[in-house]
This record gives sequence, C-alpha cells and structure tokens, in this order.
Amino acid sequence: MNIKPLADRVLIQPAPAEEKTVGGIIIPDTAKEKPLQGTVLAAGNGTKDEEMVLKAGDRVLYGKYSGTEVELDGEKYLIMRQSDVLAVLA
Repeated sequence: MNIKPLADRVLIQPAPAEEKTVGGIIIPDTAKEKPLQGTVLAAGNGTKDEEMVLKAGDRVLYGKYSGTEVELDGEKYLIMRQSDVLAVLA
C-alpha cells in the first residue's frame, strides 16, 4: 500500500470487530458495532496552523462517524483529520 495523507489527515486501520455471541447466537457482521479504535498507518505533515502530533504506529480512539472509509486490496481503512481523533492510547 502506498497512501500518503495530505495536510492534517491520517490513515487509520480500524481494529477488527469483536466476535460476540448472545446465548449461542452469533451476531452477523452487519449488526456488529464498528470499532472506535485503530492504528495510524500514515500521517500528513500538518498545516501551518496545526502541527501533526500523530505518527505511524499510534493506537487511537476516534468518533463513531469520523472519517471516510476507503477500501484498498480488500482491506478497509479510514482517512480522517487529526482533529477527529479523540485520544492516543498509551
């Protein structure tokens, strides 16, 4: 993969959704909640007004409706602004 986000955007690989069963019933993929955390794969350089503080490898939390979903080589990724990231997980 060769994607380089521009300005204050980051490329995030969402964490996989957890398998959950309810009383022996497996929840289908369409009913699963999307994970709200992931790993930064690439980051832009920031803007003149906002320095880029995220870097590749950071585990982050982001809002439920944040970012734009992109599919590349069968994998789903998110591209979002740095300001849409809520926290970095230590």
